[in-house]
Amino acid sequence: MSYVFPPVVPALPVVNSSELFAVHRIYCVARNYVAHAKEMGWTGREAPFFFMKPADAVLPVALGTCGEMPYPGMTNNLHHEIELVVAIGKGGANIAVQDAAQHVWGYAVGLDMTRRDLQLESKDQGRPWCTAKGFDHSAPVSPVSPISQTGWIEQGNIHLDVNGVQRQDSDVNMLTWSVAEIIATLSTLYTLQAGDLIFTGTPEGVAAVKPGDLMVGRIAGLGELSVKVV
Repeated sequence: MSYVFPPVVPALPVVNSSELFAVHRIYCVARNYVAHAKEMGWTGREAPFFFMKPADAVLPVALGTCGEMPYPGMTNNLHHEIELVVAIGKGGANIAVQDAAQHVWGYAVGLDMTRRDLQLESKDQGRPWCTAKGFDHSAPVSPVSPISQTGWIEQGNIHLDVNGVQRQDSDVNMLTWSVAEIIATLSTLYTLQAGDLIFTGTPEGVAAVKPGDLMVGRIAGLGELSVKVV
């Protein structure tokens, strides 16, 4: 048996390894930092809800390099959203909160790039966010750090500069829903698989970028993600 077209498997580099982390699906949690929810016009601890990006929306950025993200069409308001990314190594459904750590393979630094104008239009019309969130190269991600090296991450600074000027600055412990709670809730909706990435939400300070801008994101213990908009 042969394929009509060779299968394409999006993959991320792994820190301190020649191995690659094959990406299965990309799940994203919306409005998961209180201050960001407020800046987007929402208050209160609402139940977590999710959207998805195609696996091939991932833009792998090798350690110590600067990735290049083409400015997408059909937008005049491209926003950055720095996020802790959880890489799933063991699948499952209906995972208990206390068992969530057993399913995490590692972590990475990610950017959930967003066509904000299209997202706002979709919200106003009650339509899906696909064109706003799931476009080509909309998920730049750093190399994955294995949990065996990082330990279980519950706190740590999360930070983004644009052209050397601070835009976002918070702590992972400000997540409305913890990583364990996110995994548990998501696993009631989908059977998680090895290779899944979960973008866990962004803190306040999201704003627009334009061609030529350099975004540098950092999460304590996970290093740096540098991406230039071209």
